[in-house]
Amino acid sequence: MSTPWDDWDHVLKVDPDKPLCEGETFEDVCQTGTDAIEIGGTLDITAEKMTRVVDAAAAYDVPLYQEPSNPAVVVDSPALEGYLIPTVFNAGDPMWITGAHKEWVRIDDLDWDRTHTEAYIVLNPEASVAEVTDADCALDADDVAAYATVAERMFGQEIVYLEYSGTYGDPGVVGAAHEALDDATLFYGGGIHDYDSAAGMAAHSDVIVVGDLLHDKGVDAVRETVAAAKDASPASSA
Repeated sequence: MSTPWDDWDHVLKVDPDKPLCEGETFEDVCQTGTDAIEIGGTLDITAEKMTRVVDAAAAYDVPLYQEPSNPAVVVDSPALEGYLIPTVFNAGDPMWITGAHKEWVRIDDLDWDRTHTEAYIVLNPEASVAEVTDADCALDADDVAAYATVAERMFGQEIVYLEYSGTYGDPGVVGAAHEALDDATLFYGGGIHDYDSAAGMAAHSDVIVVGDLLHDKGVDAVRETVAAAKDASPASSA
């Protein structure tokens, strides 16, 4: 069965707790050429902040997904294509493997058709997400490939997400995870700051996720990473 992310090369992650660069608007953000916008963050996230971003981006023709950090910040909006729910496979705290999810499914009238999970493997020990989830980041390429296989084969995950969050990852580790997967889509996020860094990771993954760059450098820098992801796509060379 096909999924929307089968055709993605680039995702732009917007943190509702961070401002856009001066003079830029969500119209600019939605015109970067990204395949989808994922709205989410780790710290100081509220439903009100999420709603502000969803409403600001809703008028533009780009798929919007929410990545809620906990059930309390879920936004019920027809503007959202769906919800991407992280489950951190290398978390030390089971809250982030199934605990928060247990509370998620208690939401009245949960829209299962729009609810999807992402098998996160967190790999930067200094990142907020690693600290919050107590993630075991001391993993080599074989460990990461094994986690990716577990996620796809044992848990039926359609998305495996390597999260380096704030630092540029090891291409060998990313490539090992990619080779371990048959049908699942490999997302990579972390440290992408220009065309070359985007192209480097796009060559080892299916989808690159760009986040901090938007808030730090702005939409023109994001457009460079979109171009790199598209140039690296197999479809572009077919």
